[in-house]
Amino acid sequence: MTQRELAAYAIENNFASVLYDEPLSAHSSLKIGGACDIMLLPKETDDAVELYCCAKRAGIPVFVLGNGTNLLFDDEGFRGVIIKTAGMSCKVKTEEKQLTADSGASLTRVASTAEKAGLSGFEFAYGIPGTVGGAVYMNAGAYGGEIQDILVSTDYVDENGELCTIDKQAHQFGYRKSVFMEKDAFIVRSRFTLFNGGHDEIRLKMAHFMQQRREKQPLQYPSAGSIFKRPDGYFAGRLIEEAGLRGTSVGGAMISEKHAGFIINTGGATCAQVLELIELVKKRVYENSGVTLECEVKYIQPTKMKQ
Repeated sequence: MTQRELAAYAIENNFASVLYDEPLSAHSSLKIGGACDIMLLPKETDDAVELYCCAKRAGIPVFVLGNGTNLLFDDEGFRGVIIKTAGMSCKVKTEEKQLTADSGASLTRVASTAEKAGLSGFEFAYGIPGTVGGAVYMNAGAYGGEIQDILVSTDYVDENGELCTIDKQAHQFGYRKSVFMEKDAFIVRSRFTLFNGGHDEIRLKMAHFMQQRREKQPLQYPSAGSIFKRPDGYFAGRLIEEAGLRGTSVGGAMISEKHAGFIINTGGATCAQVLELIELVKKRVYENSGVTLECEVKYIQPTKMKQ
């Protein structure tokens, strides 16, 4: 099966709509990236799984994309098939104190579903513009909470098309990392354990976190969120500011003047410019403080890489 045959199979069976030579800048929060050969937009989670398995069996380079909020696509795009899970009809359900969500479900929707059920523990993710799959992949967190704090188990499809389930411990969670960074896999759904809370208290907490984001983050510009991981004992944004880099730019890519931990696209920024700015920041911060910064944003090369 070729890429075009996979696309035809998706259309014939009503599994997904298909975009050819689709600019990835339209699917990235940084608004950067060349075109991919084929983008599949599945209707349901099961459809996405079927298409992923078909691609793997055929040896087609495939990348699973959520909401594109923590990614930097190359200017040359992606030579292969991208399956986008954000926008699918995803299931999010609660039963007693457990919440189960498909990987393509938005974190804000999941947090709101938990609130409606009177369940607390997911508030930290409200307003993070990502999906459940991406959040589990990188152990997303904010305001003192992380996915590992509440996750119970995850279902995923491995590179051989087998459906597997792993518990929390097997995720090997660390700061902004999980075992999925070393796996060639498609996260299908995850389960979380929350605790009972008052609706008003949960809503107030979510509103507070959203207000914090509006006040402290440059939300008016395209970005990929925090560009660097937080070094032990430090804050990346503060180290960058102390190195005198606030407002520094390379082409259209600029260190935000509002929050130095963000690289923003002020207009027409390219992947090459962002990568150049990242290297400049790492070099200057190390020279100034002796701290080596590590990227949090994932760079997607034009050819297939581990997901």
